Amino acid sequence: MKSRKINPLFFIYQWIIWFPLFLVTTILTAVITIVMCAVFDDRIWGFYPAKWWSRISCWTAFCGVKFVGREHIKPNQSYIFVCNHQSFFDVFAIYGWLNISFKWIMKKELEKVPFIGPACKSAGHIFIARGQNKSALQSIEDAKKKLQNGLSVVIFPEGSRTPDGNVSAFKRGAFQIASDLSLPIIPVSISGPFEIMPRTSFFIKPHKIEIVFHEEVSLNANQQNHTEEIENIRNIVANDVKH
Repeated sequence: MKSRKINPLFFIYQWIIWFPLFLVTTILTAVITIVMCAVFDDRIWGFYPAKWWSRISCWTAFCGVKFVGREHIKPNQSYIFVCNHQSFFDVFAIYGWLNISFKWIMKKELEKVPFIGPACKSAGHIFIARGQNKSALQSIEDAKKKLQNGLSVVIFPEGSRTPDGNVSAFKRGAFQIASDLSLPIIPVSISGPFEIMPRTSFFIKPHKIEIVFHEEVSLNANQQNHTEEIENIRNIVANDVKH
């Protein structure tokens, strides 16, 4: 990876202003989510507090967000959104600008993160333990139960953040859910977060985020092995990721 030039003034701003603000808004968002989801519908309180947390995090980091293709998302239709994974800022981009209620499928390890883990659990997000087939299958079954009445699922099928900005191979989990429930997939290309904060850095570099929502894709119900279709969807995502 090329060396990143960090503006010294922004470096000071990040640690003196942005990070303390991020910490406060994260804790506040988590507490609101946990309390309100215990009383009210998690489709609302599991989504909107995090939506504004994400937008504030992007705006205060001077990272604007541009999106195209949101007209491909039909109201009251459940989808599997599959996105490339460049950085933690992918989460802000999707949470802040997808504009429909959804559940994440996320790594089981995140359940232990203070505030964030309990808030995600209260919001009804789905944790999946990597390498544990029985747990993974149970998580997929949980996802199937939630996918109704327009509620969707978002997943990063690469499994972890890219080390170099390129889109890695996609794992099968999201596509198995789509196949079993005959749900359409919307491929999502995210560009910019890798330049903002790659996995090897704790320093933010302001950069514009671009999100492309592609037209929905349906898997062939007559196919048992969707390897070729999965690769085609990965190519759709990768072809619109800017470097």
